[in-house]
Amino acid sequence: MKLTFAEPLLSRLGRGLLSVLALTWRFRVTGEEPVAELVAARRPYILALWHSGILPLLFSHRDRGIVLLISRHRDGGHLADLAAGLGYSAVRGSTNRGGDVGLLGLIGALETGNIVALTPDGPRGPAEKVQPGIVSAARHARAPIVPIAANASAEWRLPTWDRMRIPKPFARLDVRFGAPIHVGPAKEDARRALAELERVLAALSAPA
Repeated sequence: MKLTFAEPLLSRLGRGLLSVLALTWRFRVTGEEPVAELVAARRPYILALWHSGILPLLFSHRDRGIVLLISRHRDGGHLADLAAGLGYSAVRGSTNRGGDVGLLGLIGALETGNIVALTPDGPRGPAEKVQPGIVSAARHARAPIVPIAANASAEWRLPTWDRMRIPKPFARLDVRFGAPIHVGPAKEDARRALAELERVLAALSAPA
């Protein structure tokens, strides 16, 4: 039996549980200086993170008016509801299949001065492999890509395609920023940026 009528309630319950759990987490942030410079200069940028690490970063960056690129799949709808409750806006789409509409919305958000965030291996993987859409959006909007990851001292891993990471109560979260990646106009620039983003995200996500 489908419990479609219950989904709004489950979404609100999930947001409440996440908030209660996240209030026990202890965050430590490193490498944020280049991001502070972008903010001070009022330059839009793209936050890039692996799909598996989205939950702690959703909480740590809440209520900043960030625009998320979220899948049009049904599970993306649940994420959109969760994100809206934490102060995010959403563009629906992806960086691969059916991604043109989403990426156009993403570019539009950047061109109007917004900070956007996306998971370049979403919505269905392969896990921790960057899809090219993020680089295309960065090049068209002339916006840098800022890699980010959060590593927990203790966590659960769900049996999902991305092995979703949920930090345990009272875990220490090390939030790490990578240096901004700027995408030039040439095709070779795009290939180089894609490889660099994948390399940096892997490094940031590795245990300290």
